[in-house]
Amino acid sequence: MTKSTEADSKYTHLEQMSVKELLTNINKEDKIVPYAIEKVMDKIELVVLAAAERMKKGGRLFYIGAGTSGRLGIVDASECPPTFGVSHDRVIGIIAGGDSAIRKAVEFAEDDINQAWIDLSAYEITEDDVVIGIAASGTTPYVIGGVKSAKANGIFTACIVCNSDSPLSAEVDVPIEVIVGPEFVTGSTRMKAGTAQKLVLNMISTSVMIQLGRVKGNKMVDMQLSNNKLVKRGIQMLMGELSITYEEAKELLDKYGNVRNAINNF
Repeated sequence: MTKSTEADSKYTHLEQMSVKELLTNINKEDKIVPYAIEKVMDKIELVVLAAAERMKKGGRLFYIGAGTSGRLGIVDASECPPTFGVSHDRVIGIIAGGDSAIRKAVEFAEDDINQAWIDLSAYEITEDDVVIGIAASGTTPYVIGGVKSAKANGIFTACIVCNSDSPLSAEVDVPIEVIVGPEFVTGSTRMKAGTAQKLVLNMISTSVMIQLGRVKGNKMVDMQLSNNKLVKRGIQMLMGELSITYEEAKELLDKYGNVRNAINNF
């Protein structure tokens, strides 16, 4: 396969560019990303529908990846509990090399084709769950092995990749191929490819959580009130939803612990 993610940058002599030129050209390349995503909306929709259906029955959503891709999955998974009030075991991000790889690369961790299934099996994964493999190249052995084993065990699988017709895409039920082209710095897939993966993950998890009833109107009524900013946001939500004063909203929030419960018990 030809890897567009590894192709030479359209720009050269980067070290001779001014800061303004660097920023302008990086931004120019970044603008490609949402248009590339627009071309695969039908595939993203299929993944959201499959994940929502299974999660409504108690299933879970797993992300597996290595390096930047693995970190992006962990970020998305870790943001679901505070944003939508779901427990930490509903959306789970797994990175090659384990948690220590979140901050520091673990050498050759991504090359073990069997380890991802071992990592998934530790969660007693079942057919009610969904596994999404994330790999810009679409060739990462850790991710390929994980989705292949998951699919063989009757689990719905998908992937987010940035190359066409990759080995990873061939192993999943629904491949999401966001073709963003060569990076500004040749091969640095933390740039456009990483941005594309982040945007798609945002779309998937947010849409799934809305399907699960975790948003009311356009508000995060199940968010965890983990700091003063979020407490104030909750109070403002109650004031707007219930047409009550700041003091009344604060009292309700203090009593019931979150926005949804406060609304339901008003």
